[in-house]
Amino acid sequence: MTEAADLIDNEFLRQFELKVDDQLAKIEYSLQERKIFLTKLVIPESITDENFKTNFLKLVFEEIETRNLSVMPTSPAIAKFVRSNRKYKRMLPVGVRI
Repeated sequence: MTEAADLIDNEFLRQFELKVDDQLAKIEYSLQERKIFLTKLVIPESITDENFKTNFLKLVFEEIETRNLSVMPTSPAIAKFVRSNRKYKRMLPVGVRI
């Protein structure tokens, strides 16, 4: 399992990063007012753990929640994650449905 301490918010490149075995998984974002738009999920092919993507997304959503931001998942993979994890739907802006 990945640790929250390993999650890096690279503000310069506007992406959350998680290094695994010298590989970099990332979620690119755009921050506008009190909303964070999650635009792209990139997981290296060498990471074969089926639960990695879910655990990585949970870490990112927990970090966003501590910042009290609304989430706009514009990436299909991230939108699918929100649909299948109902507890994160409350982080969507008012009036937004996925």
